[in-house]
Amino acid sequence: MRKMSTTINHLATLSQTLKSSAPGAGSGRLQRLDAFGPNPGALNGWFHYPAGLAPGAPLVVVLHGCTQTAAGYDDGSGWSELADRHGFAVLFPEQTRANNPNLCFNWFTPEDNRRGAGEPASIHQMIETMIQRHRCDPARVHITGLSAGGAMTSIMLATYPDVFAAGAIIAGLAYGNAHGVPQALERMRGQGGAKGGELARLIPAPPPAHDGWPAVSIWHGTADSTVALSNAADILDQWRGIHRLSERPDVIDRIDGHPHRAWLDRDGRPVIEEFIIDGMGHGTPLDAAAGVGGGKPGPHMLDVGISSTNRLAEMWGLATPAAPAATTESAAREITANVPALRPALQPVHATRQPAAPDAPASPGSPGYVGEVIEKALRAAGLMR
Repeated sequence: MRKMSTTINHLATLSQTLKSSAPGAGSGRLQRLDAFGPNPGALNGWFHYPAGLAPGAPLVVVLHGCTQTAAGYDDGSGWSELADRHGFAVLFPEQTRANNPNLCFNWFTPEDNRRGAGEPASIHQMIETMIQRHRCDPARVHITGLSAGGAMTSIMLATYPDVFAAGAIIAGLAYGNAHGVPQALERMRGQGGAKGGELARLIPAPPPAHDGWPAVSIWHGTADSTVALSNAADILDQWRGIHRLSERPDVIDRIDGHPHRAWLDRDGRPVIEEFIIDGMGHGTPLDAAAGVGGGKPGPHMLDVGISSTNRLAEMWGLATPAAPAATTESAAREITANVPALRPALQPVHATRQPAAPDAPASPGSPGYVGEVIEKALRAAGLMR
């Protein structure tokens, strides 16, 4: 288990590693999305709408990671190029330095992790604007995000289940399992928090118009030193509980050489998919040799021989899927032995939680003093306001 000092030092140096490599927001293929509503989260909005796209096209929402911009993440992931080929729109909400110095979505703050408030409300307003202004299909809205963007993807799927058909959480964290900076650091290290069936209970009751939970795809690298691999198991447990799925997957195989498991609905469609990428660190999986949608390697954009962009587009019905490779019984046993252990899901109990009142400032030697030290470190790393 990594020491707290190691995690803090890693976070503090992350910015210096990436600042010089992130392209400016105005570069690339994206257009600014203006006048999309009150914007309580004070986010920027960018989008790509292919020329000649007919009304009723699907919409993919893409959330970048820390220190990245919308254009930089698009350039690395290849989403807008794939949209041109297959005919769908792409929306890129973007963090601002006024909100977070290192452009991380604030997934761990109470005002930014619930429906109708803060950054989630701004993202929802952007989606509604794309549906109304560009006549995107409201029944085919999908969302994906990396790291802090992956954690915000968890928030959007959990609190706006009536908006999304499906989503993909890449190197992210489960919804509602951290309240404040010390807990955020612990969860990133894989420590503490709810486990198993308790995770499903963290997701609030759906709105009245809700007619089904979104499908979820989970991606994580086995060598991720920023967000511990155990977070993938937590996300899996949370959504297995929500979908009331058994412990045993319906599909165990390898895709492009990497372990893959899936839980299917009665019609044989994936409700949950999990990709554990062998040897991958913290980032978005790419396959640079795949061409359009394969991605372009860079900081936290990792060429590991599988394109999450292409694979998600196939899963979501936006592109023609490749034929799956056969998996032997021995290979299936090997995969099962090397993915995170599953825990049976319990019946989810939906309850709305009220955010805790802020604590009084701690003094040296008091129980809260260490928490404030951690908070200052996270502020210095740019992971909170």
